Amino acid sequence: MTTMKRKLLKHDLIPVIITMLLLVAVCPLDALAQTKKITGKVSTSVNSEVIQGVNVLVKGNSRKGSITDAQGLFTLEVTPADILVFSFIGFKSKEIKVGDETTFNVALDEDATQLTELIVTGSRNTGRTILETPVPVDVISIKDIMGELPQMDLAQMLAFVAPSFNAVRSQGGDLNSHVDPVQLRNMAPNQILVLINGKRRHTSALLITETAVGSPSTTVDLMTIPVSAIDRVEILRDGAAAQYGSDAVAGVVNIILKKGTNKLTGSLTGGGYANTGGQAGDLTKSGKPDGFNYQFDANYGFKINDKGYFNLSGQITQRRPTLRPFVNDWGFFDKTYLNNLRTDKNGNPVITNPELINAQATGNTSQIAALTTETGLMSARGLTKADFAVYAGMPAITLGSTFYNAGYEINPNTTIYSFGGASYKYLEGFSCYFRRPAQTDRFNYLLYPNGFRPQMTSNTSDISNTVGIKSKIGEFLVDFSNTFGKNTMRLGMVNTFNASLGSNSPVNMNLGTHQFTQNSTNLDLSRYFKGVMNGLNIAFGAEMRVENYKILKGQEESYAYGNAGILTVAKDGLLVGPDGKPLEDASSVPIVDANGNPLAVNAGQQVTVKSLSSNCQCFAGFGPKNERNEFRTTMAAYLDAELELTRKFLLAGAFRLENYSDFGGVTIGKLAARYSLTKTLTIRGSIATGFRAPSLQELNYTHTATAFVPDANGIPQPLDVTTYPTNSTAARVLGIKGLKQEQSRTYGFGLTYQPVQGFEVTLDAYQIDVDNRIFRTSYFNASEVGNNYGEVIGEGEAQFFVNGADVRSKGIEAVGNYTLNLQKGKSFTFTLATIFSKNTVLNRKTLNLNVANLTSDQVVGKYLSRDVVGQFETGTPRTKLIGSVSYRVNKFNTMLRGTYYGSVTERSVSADGDGNFYDQTFSPQAIFDLSVGYDLNRNVKFSIGGSNILDKYPQILRSENQGFYLYSNNQQGSNGAYYYGRVMFNF
Repeated sequence: MTTMKRKLLKHDLIPVIITMLLLVAVCPLDALAQTKKITGKVSTSVNSEVIQGVNVLVKGNSRKGSITDAQGLFTLEVTPADILVFSFIGFKSKEIKVGDETTFNVALDEDATQLTELIVTGSRNTGRTILETPVPVDVISIKDIMGELPQMDLAQMLAFVAPSFNAVRSQGGDLNSHVDPVQLRNMAPNQILVLINGKRRHTSALLITETAVGSPSTTVDLMTIPVSAIDRVEILRDGAAAQYGSDAVAGVVNIILKKGTNKLTGSLTGGGYANTGGQAGDLTKSGKPDGFNYQFDANYGFKINDKGYFNLSGQITQRRPTLRPFVNDWGFFDKTYLNNLRTDKNGNPVITNPELINAQATGNTSQIAALTTETGLMSARGLTKADFAVYAGMPAITLGSTFYNAGYEINPNTTIYSFGGASYKYLEGFSCYFRRPAQTDRFNYLLYPNGFRPQMTSNTSDISNTVGIKSKIGEFLVDFSNTFGKNTMRLGMVNTFNASLGSNSPVNMNLGTHQFTQNSTNLDLSRYFKGVMNGLNIAFGAEMRVENYKILKGQEESYAYGNAGILTVAKDGLLVGPDGKPLEDASSVPIVDANGNPLAVNAGQQVTVKSLSSNCQCFAGFGPKNERNEFRTTMAAYLDAELELTRKFLLAGAFRLENYSDFGGVTIGKLAARYSLTKTLTIRGSIATGFRAPSLQELNYTHTATAFVPDANGIPQPLDVTTYPTNSTAARVLGIKGLKQEQSRTYGFGLTYQPVQGFEVTLDAYQIDVDNRIFRTSYFNASEVGNNYGEVIGEGEAQFFVNGADVRSKGIEAVGNYTLNLQKGKSFTFTLATIFSKNTVLNRKTLNLNVANLTSDQVVGKYLSRDVVGQFETGTPRTKLIGSVSYRVNKFNTMLRGTYYGSVTERSVSADGDGNFYDQTFSPQAIFDLSVGYDLNRNVKFSIGGSNILDKYPQILRSENQGFYLYSNNQQGSNGAYYYGRVMFNF
């Protein structure tokens, strides 16, 4: 020890010794004798969550006190006359006199703005606030914002309050509208991890093949979780795979459930869309208000012997569809239909225009002339172009869900807990093209004389359950749990048929069932060391996860190829009909040999006369060749540490080992830091590596669907396309390789600023690089590939999931919040949040495919097509800004929020004769939401308002790109204005 240190030590001891002598002299011996040891526990008053890091001081003696540990516990030596002061950022301070008590259970009331709430996501030290974390975390109190948001389900709520979060609600596209995919930082839905109470949530069984960023993806169906069950949502905007495992590349969404007891809360909401028709003129059709929806939700908590709770929530939702017709002019009846020129496979005439027959019988020449035209026949049948329109819009949904959250304290150190739920959702959507009578290979006069509009349905059941125990072993906190989840989706089609089966085809079909099951077992340990520097928190643990993905076949008629167009020749001779003329194919073209003569056939020979489409129309059923039952096991271990080197400097790190039964092992890590430049200004940064193993759905999904490709006249024509897995014969013959895992690197840097109480600002920049990102190829047909590829894939076309590119997503996020409290019960709250982002394809992957009739450039274009690259880079708004102002005066409150979507550019693979692609840039859009509320009393509140109250529609698509959609769907969508009313109760 140096001389200076000895002097300092000596001088420091002098006042301590003098103080001790004075205390002994002035304190009565009986007072000293009354000193006792007390213990206690500190938690939140709303949901009884324990609070770590609470200061417990004796009033008037700042040197005498304690700090609560990770279980909210404290120990202190006091006298009966002492007054304890409990304080922590974000909560009201509380004073309690000691008296005769030796055990204290203290509940603190929240008293701070959103940014100062405690968080548990991204840090295993539960005493952190948002402004203290080394990475950005948004905390959104669902129970507080429900009253002023027009949106009813969780995904859409978060999309309108968190700029980095997105949930694109598809208005069509086969199954894409059946689950809303959630995104973070404009990354794919499968690069965001969803937790409930810190435990991994299972994904939907559905593989969404067309997402807003062009990647096939699985996603968690947030609609299965009732909003009434949720206390708050914590959104970690940083790569966290080293902490939580695969999928946490862009970040983590942690849903914290309610724990409250003896309080009944709920709401009843009703609303609908104005449906004014937009600004597309004759191409659209204004209709009556539609999309009416109703939702009732409730929550109640029961106490269990003052040591536990059982919180129960339920929700019932009914939504009617929104119909946004695209009134096109693609030719509904062809000449063969109008003039009764069609025949069956035996050559017998098929009367498709009986009105013409009647007119001919009466000799009415003017009527005969009219009925041989499309407009004349439509007029005679009372039809308009709108009856043949393509319908985009939101699906009809019936949903019932229930959730519970429970816990029981066995002793001060041990708590058992459990949570989970069940839901059922029936959905019916308009996601298919109208089948026109002119499409002869997909038409049947007896079933649908004027054509038909198929509709897809899904019946989804979802169950989940977590059981765990938290305890203490020595100085270590232990959390052992098991989480089970299963999502089952039974797919169906109504108003359809299998053309190859003819009139005997069913019109409603079961297409098959998809099922995804996940079971995770976790063991987590942590310990906080007060004496290491300014505090060290160590956490480590292990996880075992088992997953199973199934595809179960549907009814046979949904995937079969029937014989309605196949003729079995009765005797040797020529292929002619009763009139002696050659039989005609589905396009009414005579079937003849090279010399124009009828074909010679033999008895028993089968001849395809009419090439009628097989499978269920719009979306083929899943057959035996599509069935799957695949398993995966994952083992993982992690180490997580946070060290406060000084009161200003925090250093955090994580390290994870993970091994997949089908992909092998991976090692990843993360390093983050936070430094307080002043009391109000802090800087923070992070660097992390991550990974995402392809989901079982991506590895095994296979299906045949009908795509529509514009012909030379711009009219969409049907094309059957099969998606093959990479382990299929179709993939191996072509040269497609098996999928690899995606590797990622994340960099972040930001600051937090709190100049005055109630005013907080965070600013963060990020960059995420992902290698081997999975995309879907374009179509390959047998004539292009050559090499007898038709023997493998048949007449249709093939596409695959591939590691298509190395990509980068970068951006800047800013969040600001200011609350101004005025006199006489008045207050203003201002929020402004934005993201400026950019997605880039860094390197397009290519393979040496076994293709005979395509150039190398054409192969590159098909492997990762131009429109898919465009969808990733410019298909979503690079800028999103959300600003709101809330005003409260006594019993009235109002909220006005504006959402700004930046420009979007959609790239096309089609071009004009000069090679100019049909690209289109859509200008920025801004919509406004408004709500007005009134507190009838402490127990009942009312609110009315709307979303997109100015009825803003997006720009219309250019004519060359008008197919299923009339409007762009990548900004606010084409539903238009929505208005609602809500009553909330609290007893």
